[in-house]
Amino acid sequence: MRRYFLKRLLYMVILLWVMSVFAFVVIQLPPGDYLTSYISNLQQQMGKVDDSVVQSLRTQYGLDSPMWQRYFIWMKNMLQGDFGQSFEWKQSVGLLLATRMPMTILLSAITLLFAYACAIPIGIFSARHQYSIGDYVFSVFGFIGLATPSFFLALIMMYYSNHYLGISVGGFFSPEYQNAPWSFARVQDLVKHLPIPVFVIGLASMANVIRILRATLLDELKRPYVVAARARGLKENKMIYKYPVRVALNPIISSIGSILPSIVSGATVTAIVLDIPTVGSLLYKALLSQDMYLAGASVLMLTAITVVGTFLSDILLVVVDPRIKID
Repeated sequence: MRRYFLKRLLYMVILLWVMSVFAFVVIQLPPGDYLTSYISNLQQQMGKVDDSVVQSLRTQYGLDSPMWQRYFIWMKNMLQGDFGQSFEWKQSVGLLLATRMPMTILLSAITLLFAYACAIPIGIFSARHQYSIGDYVFSVFGFIGLATPSFFLALIMMYYSNHYLGISVGGFFSPEYQNAPWSFARVQDLVKHLPIPVFVIGLASMANVIRILRATLLDELKRPYVVAARARGLKENKMIYKYPVRVALNPIISSIGSILPSIVSGATVTAIVLDIPTVGSLLYKALLSQDMYLAGASVLMLTAITVVGTFLSDILLVVVDPRIKID
């Protein structure tokens, strides 16, 4: 088990390195850079900008070196804990990410728990009561959840909460708690603002898990070992939860690695609509302004969340299902 664990950790490190190269290159593929738009704004305000000023700015921002050289400097600084300086925010990238990453991880974790906690009981119920009214209702709900864009659902929730409940759902906190120190009242305010983004982001994932679990469990309930267990007089609930449900959970556990990216991407769109300060919305602004160090570090952090999710699903599969051999 320890050897398997270390091997998976090594794969994580290699994958993160490959993604760092990919992210740094792709972010700089569009023509121009942050300095191009910055100089354009200067020209609108001051007229023609002298070439020496442009060259001085390129040297100041570290944009006078080739791309490969900038990448290695960036990686060397990151290994020392320095993620670089944001051009647009004029702040350390590490500081910007430190203020947003905890809430991003919290939102993703709560959304994942919400999706699984709701989907697993519903999926089991639908499989055990196939073609019942409840099964049809949950199937329709699943199709709606998969078909509805998260940003559209966020707009609907914002309208109804403001119009009928008089509650503002934008951001994580109310204006009076935005920059306040942590207290019980601030935690209460956070809890009040979390349900709508969690529901909006987690709906599609929940619908997907319901459909996977229902299909897998229906297949398991037709297996010979289930028929034999029933013939021996085992209690229905005990037999179902001990054997077929346990096996049917394997695809659900393995889907953590694929659900986390959808949650993170859904959180990015929803964060923009609901004005939630997550890494996703920060990445969106960084891409628009071609703030390469901030964009590269943001992509790397979001990739790390996905890779960790895949790693956890691999470990959980080995623990839950004894039929899976580590070798």
